[in-house]
Amino acid sequence: MSGSRAAYWDDQAKTYDRTTAFLEPRLFAPARQWIADRVSGRTLEVGVGTGANLPYYADRVTDLTLTDVSGAMLRAAAARAAEQGVDARLIQADSAHLDLPDDAFDTVVSTLALCCVDDELAVLRELARVLRPGGLLLMADHVESSARLGRAVQRALEGVSPRRAGEHFRRRPLLLLEPAGLELVESAASRWRLVERLSAKLVGT
Repeated sequence: MSGSRAAYWDDQAKTYDRTTAFLEPRLFAPARQWIADRVSGRTLEVGVGTGANLPYYADRVTDLTLTDVSGAMLRAAAARAAEQGVDARLIQADSAHLDLPDDAFDTVVSTLALCCVDDELAVLRELARVLRPGGLLLMADHVESSARLGRAVQRALEGVSPRRAGEHFRRRPLLLLEPAGLELVESAASRWRLVERLSAKLVGT
């Protein structure tokens, strides 16, 4: 599935920012700022997409690694990093299978990415593996809404979303932290819980 998903997002890379332009200031930007306020040190961002987080937190990290399953998305992120004057290591990789060492990062970031992976628990466990003890996992995603109407709309969207996109609208990563070896530090959400953000750490650290 990851190969077809990568091909889908390759196709979307050139138009993604225009497609999400309406939602960006209303739903996504507040979550990006929330995460940026908590980023520090050696940082990994998985599912970086076009690099929309970079203007928010680039000056807060000492060492930055960006990954995405889509080569086209990764190239768009590289271009944005260059525009921001940010040095970053770029790796094309499935976020469930990162060729990175254990306990390597002070901060691991994932925004609007777990909705599109094959196995969200496998990804969370992989992100926990590369997170150092005492470090933070910072996440934001569109999740199952707290409002009945919102959930109805999400069910409808899942019915028409291209299968190749692998996109899910009713996941909620916060509920999978414990089996991934993580514990919640804090969380917040937009109105009707359309976008939920969280910080978590390794259990017992």
